[in-house]
Amino acid sequence: MTDLQDAFSFPDEFDIAPVRLTVDLGALVENWQEMARRSSPARTAAVVKADAYGLGIEDCGTALYEAGARDFFVAVMQEGVTLRSFAPDARIYVLSGIWPGQEPSFYEHGLVPVLASEEQLSFWMSVTAEHGDHPCALQVDTGFNRLGLPLEDAIAFADDVSRPASFSPVLVLSHLHSGDTSSSPLNRQQLEAFRKLAQAYDGIELSLAASAGTLLGPEFHFDLTRPGIAVYGGEALNGVPNPMKPVALAEARIIQIREAKKGETVSYGGTYQLTRDSRLAVVSAGYADGYLRSLSGTGVPLRQTVAEGAHGFVAGRKVPVVGRITMDLTIFDVTDIPSSEIRAGDYVELFGRNIPLDDAARAGGTIGYELLTSLGLRYERRYLYPGD
Repeated sequence: MTDLQDAFSFPDEFDIAPVRLTVDLGALVENWQEMARRSSPARTAAVVKADAYGLGIEDCGTALYEAGARDFFVAVMQEGVTLRSFAPDARIYVLSGIWPGQEPSFYEHGLVPVLASEEQLSFWMSVTAEHGDHPCALQVDTGFNRLGLPLEDAIAFADDVSRPASFSPVLVLSHLHSGDTSSSPLNRQQLEAFRKLAQAYDGIELSLAASAGTLLGPEFHFDLTRPGIAVYGGEALNGVPNPMKPVALAEARIIQIREAKKGETVSYGGTYQLTRDSRLAVVSAGYADGYLRSLSGTGVPLRQTVAEGAHGFVAGRKVPVVGRITMDLTIFDVTDIPSSEIRAGDYVELFGRNIPLDDAARAGGTIGYELLTSLGLRYERRYLYPGD
């Protein structure tokens, strides 16, 4: 033990962190199991792209693998290489496909490229001709105009006599662009297009539904569903109560509680003027931590259309953000909380159990996906494991 260690006691870093994030892996697993129940008899994959939606691919991927997930989707090859260490016998699909120079990693780590263009198809066939057969997936555009072969080209490719006999994808997939709106007739249009595709690829597994598509019902499920945001506790369908459990709890520590007089202004630009004598809690989170500037109580363009900014939760009450959120700091009005119930060093919930993720996102004019994947590097993280 060093002299410094003798002189000081060192508390748990989580207990004193300026910003901290609790990830409930038990809730994550329960959400995935609920999506698997709704998907049955189709299999249910786990989407862990973007560092498991900002919550940590290592811990989230391990928990989902141990819960029984054996099909995973990542966005880029590097994510697949990382995941392989925690999911040794899973099938890992890489949604961005493959680029020249990446072939050794795909073969070494058993990654499955999702081919989405004629260029990728041509390149992949040359790779397998040189290095031997390796599984791939084929993405088809059924109306999104994002990634994927055009529908008619994909159908023609299925019967192309020049296609190498050894080339056979293990999965054909597409993606709904309006799945989050259950009443949209465009979902039915894409479903019918995908059914045409299914006839051309008889005997090959099919996947159309992500989180929203899974909740739309069995006819969208096919062989494999791909839930993402729902597993992480976010809303998948607009205007429908969220059946998922919250997974992430983001908190920021109060640095100072200050007194301010009626008529004084708060934060940059003086855009918020106090209408009463107030007590203000200044917390150590800002847009550098993914607590977006658009969540500000005043002084941002969004407040012209969405009147109310974000709220936090502390001492059993919701408290509003006042003034502009800055890079490292946010100010909450805690006037209505008795001074005996709150002090510097306490934590304000930014989103989690009491401030739903998507409610916070809506206050910033965005979606839960963006809040989660914008979490900065400064959060001290704690993972709660199933059974904790």
